[in-house]
Amino acid sequence: MDSTEVATKPHAVCIPLPAQSHIKAMLKFAKLLHHRGFHITFVNTEFNHKRFLKTLGSNSLDGLPDFQFEAIPDSLPDSKEDTTQDVTLLCESVRKNFLAPFHTLLAKLNNDAIETSSNPPVTCIVSDGFLSTFTITAAEEIGAPIVLFYTIAACSFMGCKQLRAVVKKGLAPLKDDSCFTNGYLDTVIDWIPGMRDIRLRDLPTFLRTTNSDDIMFNFIMEETDRAHEASAVVLHTFDALEPDVLDALSSMLPHVCTVGPLQLHLNQIPEHPLKMGYSLWKEETECLEWLNTKAPNSVVYVNFGSIAVVTPEQLVEFGWGLANSKLPFFWVIRPDLVIGESAILPPEFVAETKERSLIAGWCPQEQVLNHPSVGGFLTHSGWNSTVESLTAGVPMLCWPFFGDQQMDCRYTCHEWGIGMEISNDVKRDEVEKLVKELMEGEKGKKMKNKVMEWKKFAEEATGPHGSSSTNLENLVNQMLSRKS
Repeated sequence: MDSTEVATKPHAVCIPLPAQSHIKAMLKFAKLLHHRGFHITFVNTEFNHKRFLKTLGSNSLDGLPDFQFEAIPDSLPDSKEDTTQDVTLLCESVRKNFLAPFHTLLAKLNNDAIETSSNPPVTCIVSDGFLSTFTITAAEEIGAPIVLFYTIAACSFMGCKQLRAVVKKGLAPLKDDSCFTNGYLDTVIDWIPGMRDIRLRDLPTFLRTTNSDDIMFNFIMEETDRAHEASAVVLHTFDALEPDVLDALSSMLPHVCTVGPLQLHLNQIPEHPLKMGYSLWKEETECLEWLNTKAPNSVVYVNFGSIAVVTPEQLVEFGWGLANSKLPFFWVIRPDLVIGESAILPPEFVAETKERSLIAGWCPQEQVLNHPSVGGFLTHSGWNSTVESLTAGVPMLCWPFFGDQQMDCRYTCHEWGIGMEISNDVKRDEVEKLVKELMEGEKGKKMKNKVMEWKKFAEEATGPHGSSSTNLENLVNQMLSRKS
């Protein structure tokens, strides 16, 4: 490629919130843009950049001539290598410390473009929506358009967007601690556009504070305040899944664009030249061989994602619930899953289940969910996991932990009919009963049929003339037409 070709290529700088699920979704989106002719600079924090090198190998971030990786500091103290960083500290640092190093990086990229012609000048920024407080400012400073990519459901985005109204109506922050126990969180909110039967407890959990200066509570509100200033707001969902809330959002914001499920677009590009994986932890692939030995739809897959934590008691209750179901299960217990200690399951549990269980530290989740032997997914209802389960046609048991997961759970169980909720206070008898219902019961069969319908809708959305495919093309054309 000669220097004139380089100079005329559109150059998107993609920056995710520095957490596993956000990086994964953004990297998929970046690959799709790259496939459509964009030069990509993908920006991780130095902490996550190092974790990728450790997990995927020292050459994993060499990238391609037109898909480069850069890193900026997160200004947090160095922490133990293989754990998710403290979310509150990270978000506070995003608010205070990220603008300057990000701006410096953009200036360097534009300088390089002038001095060496090895890469084109920056033509747009694709920012995680939850970084918008500083990325919109940075985009203005260099005169580039910005696309905000919220890696969450439309219903959850709307929940974040309505927090200011919740505060205005005096519903949050909570008056005192009794609100956690007296049923207050079951208050029905009937005024959110495009949504019905939503309770306070379904909204982002950050409102569950008695402190109006709470960092996370304010961070979440701030991160949708300027969404209307973006050239487009991109959501990882598809039109048929959330029509009412998407209609409502489209009347509130200039360009709302659904592009999901991203993986279904990527499946149509089998030979994408960027071969790197998406995981900050080492994926244990031996589980796929174990799954090969199991009957179709017989295995319960259990994974609470990259951030959720459990108490030692909850771990044991989940464990015995799974054991007592007598069903085969594959359980991912990441190194930092149990609060403050290592995950120890009682020896009698190990003895009871060793013939029909497998435990791993991390795994290639999409391959697992798409394996014919997996019949149900016990999940924390993170959005990536929910979308991956839906596109694999696997019904869910939902144990939402925090953030947007309560809303994902609400929609999974009540709007889409593809999940059942486990109460927050985990008890082995309930786990056993729900696992059996999911895998063998009447409700489980209904959910399986329903999730297969949604899977078909997801495939249609990402098919040749589907809504997500059309939206992606229009977005790309819009980004190209704004190229300076």
